[in-house]
Amino acid sequence: MHDVLIVGGGPVGLFLAGELALSGCSVLVLERDREPGSPFQALPLGLRGLTAGSAEAFYRRGLLAAVVRASGADENRVGAAAEAVEAPAPRDVSHFGGMGLDAAAIDTSALPFRLPSPAMEGFMTSLEAVSAVLSPWAAELGVEVIRGAPVTAVRQDDEAVIATADGREYRARWLVGCDGGRSTVRRLAGFDFVGTEPLFTGYTARVTFADPRQLPLGFTLTPHGMYLRTPFEGHLGLMDFDGGRFDRTAPLTREHLQTVLRRITDTDVTLTDVHLASSFTDRAMQVTTYRAGRVLLAGDAAHIHSPLGGQGLNLGLGDAVNLGWKLAATVHGHAPDGLLDTYTSERHPVGASVLDWSRAQVATMKPGPNALALRRLVHDLMSTADGTTHAYRKTSGLFDRYDLGNVHPLVGRTAPDFRFEDGLRLGELMRQGQGIALDFGSDRPLEATATGWAGKIRYVAGKARNDLGQRALLIRPDGVVAWATEDVPALEEFAGGAARWFGSPEN
Repeated sequence: MHDVLIVGGGPVGLFLAGELALSGCSVLVLERDREPGSPFQALPLGLRGLTAGSAEAFYRRGLLAAVVRASGADENRVGAAAEAVEAPAPRDVSHFGGMGLDAAAIDTSALPFRLPSPAMEGFMTSLEAVSAVLSPWAAELGVEVIRGAPVTAVRQDDEAVIATADGREYRARWLVGCDGGRSTVRRLAGFDFVGTEPLFTGYTARVTFADPRQLPLGFTLTPHGMYLRTPFEGHLGLMDFDGGRFDRTAPLTREHLQTVLRRITDTDVTLTDVHLASSFTDRAMQVTTYRAGRVLLAGDAAHIHSPLGGQGLNLGLGDAVNLGWKLAATVHGHAPDGLLDTYTSERHPVGASVLDWSRAQVATMKPGPNALALRRLVHDLMSTADGTTHAYRKTSGLFDRYDLGNVHPLVGRTAPDFRFEDGLRLGELMRQGQGIALDFGSDRPLEATATGWAGKIRYVAGKARNDLGQRALLIRPDGVVAWATEDVPALEEFAGGAARWFGSPEN
């Protein structure tokens, strides 16, 4: 029997599998598709944006350079950000409902606790590129992947979860559904899935135009919807505000796409061929809890929304990073009471916020005078320094804050990439998935207390090039600050914080 069974071998499932295996869990992944890779995961239809927060997660596991190379991104930007004297200003801030935002307008003084890091910038990638890095990483850690195994039944008892796939039963102590927006696990395990119904049907396709000059590059909003052309040859996106009525089980024909495109653009544009196409909606739904007994959900299995702003992959990766160490501690029997339940309490609000961010964008794009008036107002607000800065904070993945019941301004946030005087960085210390106790002082070292959690917390002492006024910090394996102080460390306070997240020191 495996410790954890993961259903779904996409980027979220693979990242979670690696996190669990890094912590010593035995992991089996069941993937529906028989062969790795798909035209829908490759460019251009597999195009995705990685936020700085996701880049940070890869960096902390030693994977960032490989993901950057696989994505064809600019490695020099990563190196320049790492060696900067001060945290560089962001270069990208995405868009809001197709309205471009100027990164130069960001007020960097309003971005707290920033230090230079290889992961200061997000970049464009593809599902194919991310999976090409995560698959061998998970395999090296001992993760087993079985392909061509669609799950058809899930049942659980007090001791285990049993999944049926391809006529066989697979038994594990825990099961995590990472099987996408149409999750079989979510349905079979009886999760409540609630939210809002769609306003539009969207299409993404790789086509051949008779005359591509008829349609400009970028987002174009029209009285009938929206279309998008990217620099990738023949890449087309459409939003048809039909209330989501299109039958998405029907084949996507050239005739249908051309009819929708002509109606939205009000042109006679002709598609001579459709090479690849898929549809989506802005249906925004989320499970009410991310755990039902021994079954948990992550990624699109737990929440779905429109792809506007490119938050879906990043939200799922954040789920995996948050869940991995907590589930591993539970498997190994040293999790403090309630630790696994913090997965829902921390990640559900983040998911709900992303769904609202998606809904807000759709509201500004719906044809009609009301949405147009709202769009003008939002455009004016987003054009200000405060508006652009707010958008960056909402979408970069660096400024989410979990409510950990501590008023210290760093607690609950992702830790800055502290760098010691010898050049060693916090991100480099986190590659084995342990908690980190950072001690920047010397008169009352934490070592005697921190080593009580040997194997769970790594104690590191020394002077930082810039400690941001902190004397000591406790960093969770997901990079979140669990405890911090600007004063001489009180050992009993540190011990209390460590016990809350890592259990008693004798376990």
